[in-house]
Amino acid sequence: MHRTARTASAATALAVAFGITACGSSGGEGVTADKKQTLTVWAMGAEGEKLADVAAVYQKANPHITVKVTPVGWDVAHQKLVSAAAAGNLPDVAQMGGSYMGEFAELGVLEPVDTSVFKKDDFFPAAWKQGETNGGVYGVPWYVDTRVLYYRTDLAEKAGADKAPATWQELRQLATAYQDKAGTKWGIYIQGSGLDTVQSWYPFLYSAGGEIVTDDGKAVVDSPASVRALTEYGTYFDKGLTKKNVAPGYEVLKDFNTGDVPMFFSGPWIMSLINDGYPDLKDKWGVAKIPADKGSVSMAGGSSLVISKDSEHKAAAKDFVKYLTGTEGQKDWFTRSSDLPANTSAWDSGKLADDPGLRVFREQMESSKASPVQPKWTEISSKVDDAIASVTQGKASPQDAAEKAQSEIEGLVE
Repeated sequence: MHRTARTASAATALAVAFGITACGSSGGEGVTADKKQTLTVWAMGAEGEKLADVAAVYQKANPHITVKVTPVGWDVAHQKLVSAAAAGNLPDVAQMGGSYMGEFAELGVLEPVDTSVFKKDDFFPAAWKQGETNGGVYGVPWYVDTRVLYYRTDLAEKAGADKAPATWQELRQLATAYQDKAGTKWGIYIQGSGLDTVQSWYPFLYSAGGEIVTDDGKAVVDSPASVRALTEYGTYFDKGLTKKNVAPGYEVLKDFNTGDVPMFFSGPWIMSLINDGYPDLKDKWGVAKIPADKGSVSMAGGSSLVISKDSEHKAAAKDFVKYLTGTEGQKDWFTRSSDLPANTSAWDSGKLADDPGLRVFREQMESSKASPVQPKWTEISSKVDDAIASVTQGKASPQDAAEKAQSEIEGLVE
C-alpha cells in the first residue's frame, strides 16, 4: 500500500465530532445477494482505474448487481475515508492497507470478516495478518507486495561473482566488488532519508530478527537486533557504497541501466518496467531473495478489501469480495494489474508458476513479515525514518538513534 501522511488523532477528532463510537453502528444484513441492487466500491491509485473492468465482468455473471467503482487518488484516500466514516457514508467495499486498518477498525466502522467464507490458510500468512487487529479480522487480502534484490548479472561476472549474494557479508562484498572490479559508480542503492526510508530498511531489520513494535504492542526498536540492522545499513553509507542523498523523484532504473547502480531492492512491478523500458538489459539482470542475516525476511505489503459495517448490501459485498480474492479472480487481476495474488492457489499454474522471477517473489512472500496493525503506524514509522536518516547522514550512532526512536514510539503504541 502506498502511504499518505495522516494522523490517527485527525480521524479520532472527526469520529467524536460525528458521533462515531468505538463499537460502531450496524446496518444489519440489509438486501440479500440475489436482489437487484447497486454496490459501491472505492479503490485507490492504479487499482481504482483497473477495477471497473473487473466489475463489468462480474456484472455479466450477476446482472442484478450494479457495481459502481470510484477510483480514489492515494494523495486524498485517507482523508476521503475518514470523512466518509465520520458521516456514515463509507462505500460498501473499500481497498485498505495495513497502515489504515488499525485506525478504521478502532473507529468501529468495519464489518468483521466472515471466516467461515474466507479462510486464513488460503492466503499468505503475512497478507492475512494485515487484516487482523483488535482481536478480530477486518480485511480480506486482495494483493500482496514484497521486496527482493535486483542485480546486474553481467556486471556481477565482471566483479567476479557467478551467483546472487545470499548473506549480508556477500552483499557487502559484491557491492564493493562492483565498484572495485566492474567500475560501477556505486555498489548498491538504498534510501538514505525521507518519507518511507523505513521500507528500504525493513529487509535488514526483519532479516536480523528485529521489529519496531511487537504483535502485543511493545516498542522494541532499540533491541540488539534492530541496532545491528541500523549498523549494517549505515555501513553502506559510511563506506561510500551508496548515495547519501538523491533528488526528489529519483528513478533508480536509469542508473541501473547505465550500470552506475548495479543493485537495489524493490517490488514486482519493476520487472515489467525493465522489460518494457530497457530492452537492452535483456539477459543482463536478475532477481534474488533478500540476503540473509538470521534469515532472509522481507517486508510484506499490499492491500485488503473491507466491508462497511453500515452497508445495507453486505451479502452482495461479501460475494464480490469472494470473487476478487478467489483463485480465478486473483489470476485475472494479476493479468490486468501485475499485482501479485494474495491467494496462494493462484500461483499454482500459468505465468505465476512458470516465470523464474515471479517464483522468487513467491518464495520471498512465504517468509515476509507484515508490520503490526497500529492506529498510529504512520507516526510510528516516521520516527523510524528519522532514526535511519540520522545514521545514514552521520548525525547519530545506531545505538543513539535507536534509543531516541524508542522513546518517541513508546507513547504512540497501543
